[in-house]
Amino acid sequence: MTPEGGSPGMWERWTRYREAAVQSDRLASWYATRRRRRALAGGGLAGLAMIWAGTVVSWNLAPSDTAMWVTITLLAVSVATTIPVVSALNIATRGTMSLAESRLDERQVAERLRAFTVAHRVMLAVLVAVVVGVLAADAEHVPMAAVVVGVVALFETHMLLPVLVAGWRMPDPPPDDEDEEDAAG
Repeated sequence: MTPEGGSPGMWERWTRYREAAVQSDRLASWYATRRRRRALAGGGLAGLAMIWAGTVVSWNLAPSDTAMWVTITLLAVSVATTIPVVSALNIATRGTMSLAESRLDERQVAERLRAFTVAHRVMLAVLVAVVVGVLAADAEHVPMAAVVVGVVALFETHMLLPVLVAGWRMPDPPPDDEDEEDAAG
């Protein structure tokens, strides 16, 4: 048995499938350059911003049908935005943020640690901003919907920041030797 409770054969097949998926070049045009990876990371941040906007809507309008439908719509658009973004960035980083550390080389492990460090600092700033915002609101009654959506927003931010940071920081690969010879010749 594996720590996850599955049989070793099934777990190994799943691990190999995930490794193959992040080594594929699906959607390569989405992340081929640093500029495009940064645009993807920006799209991921926009998706996260939609969940936070849903929190604000719930805070100000709940309980109401308008708050419910706007929040659900923002959440659905956020999910539709962030799933392809995170998938493309995981492929772009070759699984640096999604694979087990034992499956990564030293360079990937170092990049993973740097991304987690930056994401941790950004998450601290998000938490401070949330506390300041809640204290500044001086509300007598906080709708439960706003609390639930806010917790979802915190969770999603915490989970997605490392891959967004890794995608943002990832440099373009060095040019191939053949490209240099073609340019010189």
